[in-house]
Amino acid sequence: MRIRAQVAMVMNLDKCIGCHTCSVTCKQTWTNREGTEYVWFNNVETKPGIGYPKHYEDQDRWHGGWKLDGKGRLTLRSGGRLKRLSRIFANPDLPSLDDYYEPATFDKDILVNAPAGLKDTPVKRPHSALTGEPMAVTWGANWEDSLGGAHEHAGTDPNIARMPADAAARVKFEFEKTFMFHLPRICEHCLNPACVSACPSGAMYKREEDGIVLVDQDRCRGWRMCVSACPYKKVYVNHATGKAEKCTFCFPRIEAGQPTICSETCVGRLRYLGIVLYDEDAVLAAASVPDEKDLLDAQRAVFLDPHDPAVQQAALDSGLPQEWIDAAQRSPVWRLISEYKIALPLHPEYRTLPMVWYVPPLSPVLDAVGAAGRDDTDADDVFHTIRELRIPVEYLAELFTAGDAEAVAGVLMKLAAMRSYMRARTLDGTVAQELLDGIGMSGDQVEAMYRLLAIAKYDERYVIPPAHHKDAAALEAQAAAAPGCSLECEGGPGMSQQATVESFHLVGGDQVHPGRPGLFSKRPDGRRGLTINPVGGTP
Repeated sequence: MRIRAQVAMVMNLDKCIGCHTCSVTCKQTWTNREGTEYVWFNNVETKPGIGYPKHYEDQDRWHGGWKLDGKGRLTLRSGGRLKRLSRIFANPDLPSLDDYYEPATFDKDILVNAPAGLKDTPVKRPHSALTGEPMAVTWGANWEDSLGGAHEHAGTDPNIARMPADAAARVKFEFEKTFMFHLPRICEHCLNPACVSACPSGAMYKREEDGIVLVDQDRCRGWRMCVSACPYKKVYVNHATGKAEKCTFCFPRIEAGQPTICSETCVGRLRYLGIVLYDEDAVLAAASVPDEKDLLDAQRAVFLDPHDPAVQQAALDSGLPQEWIDAAQRSPVWRLISEYKIALPLHPEYRTLPMVWYVPPLSPVLDAVGAAGRDDTDADDVFHTIRELRIPVEYLAELFTAGDAEAVAGVLMKLAAMRSYMRARTLDGTVAQELLDGIGMSGDQVEAMYRLLAIAKYDERYVIPPAHHKDAAALEAQAAAAPGCSLECEGGPGMSQQATVESFHLVGGDQVHPGRPGLFSKRPDGRRGLTINPVGGTP
């Protein structure tokens, strides 16, 4: 067992109001420069809808993520090394600008410099931010916001297409019958990222210390294979530099013990950040389970209980500092994913083992109970009404459990029982034991879950240990010893001689331990990063 730590996020979709504050602050922080006009590291989609870029969830079209071959081995959907090499200069699996949107700007000088006495009011018309030519705005990153364009496009939502026919027939786009919820999306910083494996130049890497997936801008050659391989389409190309860029999980803030900028500015306080301990040796088996519906439980099994003394000792033996283990014990992410089991991954069938999870929305359930003439304090009535929600359980299942409606229904039942239980406790002090028995939780657990979801304070929602102080001291000493760049030292990536590294060999730009693919290894440039399987090989 090789224990690693991963910074992970959980979002409570019931609390997202679709204000796009997270998107705007992320845009202003990370992508407010030339070449990234169309790029949104964080975007908020309205579901049902086709998303940004268009139909990104249709992997029959984009070939992102992983699949199992005839022998049950993981392979990239986009193909092996030879196929990738044949397409290296003309990749057909790339979204076009029309799939994202053409960014527009406006000539405000027309208004400022308009002469006096005009009979007609001057109008500033949209011009392309890329070419400067006049254009018509027909699509955008949030064009479907609050179902604004649902009547035209949402019927082709790939999730609806995968639903059973009877369930899909219940999805209506008439005003009185429709449903919607907001889905914020960032890079998933997966345990088994397809983008890292697909990169021919080895520029994409997963940090050993916290699992954040980044792009080495010096090594990137703009092959764009990472864009094709990412099933969430959260890797972009800066058209000014020709380099790949993606969400960095605000790693400078994380290293300082601060939350990401999207979390810090979230109006609904729906995001939770924390440390998850996982068994690196179990990642391959978890991503390779034959039945897609087993992927949720398989990934949960990879996560380790930080309260287990054996896990704590193994983590110390793996080099994790004690303060990170302490943070993992207080992690809200661990509690939501593994203790309460109410958080779910986005599209686990992509087999990337994503590390941004979601608590599915439940807002209409109590109203639905009352509208059906039932008692919202009666367990049977509440649980039965789960199947009659305006948001079909089957739709949520296509998003979060690879189509397993029972798994989603179980989560919704826990959330509904928590609401009914806390309502009874607040109104008359009664204990709805029938509700507790129905979900297999104690009263203390339900109240703790309620506090975390509803009224948790800042330091309860964000439990992020800063970079280990010993590492910081070593970096400071290294900087003081080198008169120039702090990286120009023995073993640093700027050295021309070959760095002393652990045993590894190169396969198509990927670094792999002989006989132990998928393990952490030192990169040729001297840094350490998580090695993902070579293109088309077995991780």
